[in-house]
Amino acid sequence: MNIKRTLFMLIVAGLTFGILGCDEYGKVDQGRVIAFDKDKQTVTVIEDKNMDSQNPDYAILPPHTYTMPTDPAERGADPKFGLRMKIDADTKIIKIFNPKTQVIEDLPIAIIDAQKDIAKDHPLVFDKGENKAKKFPVVDKDKKAITIYSGRQKLLVTFSVPEEYFSLPDYTWDAGDEVRIYWKEKGKAIRFMNVSKTDIFKK
Repeated sequence: MNIKRTLFMLIVAGLTFGILGCDEYGKVDQGRVIAFDKDKQTVTVIEDKNMDSQNPDYAILPPHTYTMPTDPAERGADPKFGLRMKIDADTKIIKIFNPKTQVIEDLPIAIIDAQKDIAKDHPLVFDKGENKAKKFPVVDKDKKAITIYSGRQKLLVTFSVPEEYFSLPDYTWDAGDEVRIYWKEKGKAIRFMNVSKTDIFKK
């Protein structure tokens, strides 16, 4: 048996074992944070149907709330929360989670300005003097304009929404952190990883 075939068989065996043993060893949920209560140490997540941080589909409802691990070694950084699930400048749609109705809404937007291929270190989104990212979203209620930056999409976009939506809190237009939660009993996180704030290459 050649080396490539041997490696392939080992990978298949490993995947099969993982699938068969997932109930015994626990499960992993991945999604976007829409709420975080620091006092109660609970986090609420809308799960990613694709389980792919580069091509996510935050669509699994209802949201799930978990208690955070008490052991600091089993948890990552506290998550940022937001209600934006996705923005599509081409179709002029923004997806937001509505806490009142508990559904994801497709909200039409009017594009004021859109700039693509904006890397995270671009001067428009990163302050080199302060050596930190600029804060988004920027909500200008007088000009009826909202500016957000999506690092994954490399998109800096300014848009407007219907008048009544400007009364919503600013975090409506922000994207919560991407997180992974390992659990055995639903609602109780054994391990919590903040994917958005984790540098896997950092030593």
